[in-house]
Amino acid sequence: MKKISVGLLVIACVLLVACGRGDGINGHTTKTAFQSVKALKNRLPETSRIEFEVSFWTIRDANKEDAQFLSVVDGKTPLEIIALGKEIYQRRKQEGFADYAKYSSWDDMIAQFSKEREDQDIRKVKKQEEELDKANDVLYKL
Repeated sequence: MKKISVGLLVIACVLLVACGRGDGINGHTTKTAFQSVKALKNRLPETSRIEFEVSFWTIRDANKEDAQFLSVVDGKTPLEIIALGKEIYQRRKQEGFADYAKYSSWDDMIAQFSKEREDQDIRKVKKQEEELDKANDVLYKL
């Protein structure tokens, strides 16, 4: 009886370890893929987050059909997603893709998106500060 319980415990542990793919994208459905991306993005360093996001959406744009997209991203780590995003960028840039014409390189595009994100964050903070100031205003309209 002891051997059976130990055996079941070992099998359960092996199955749990085999099922846990916490470092890759779960591509079973689009919903699980998006959830995986969100979780993975939050674990990345700040400097890699935008590059990972841009790469993921570049892959999504290149693979319009859900089944094809999911097969491409399933099990991929953030570094693999970034590498694949760069490949797609280079291929599209050489083909003359109009949206990439304004960027001289992948790094230039990522730098531009990073700047836009910083500007959005600054505007968001300023708006929150303005709302706080209005809430604390002691002047009354008579």
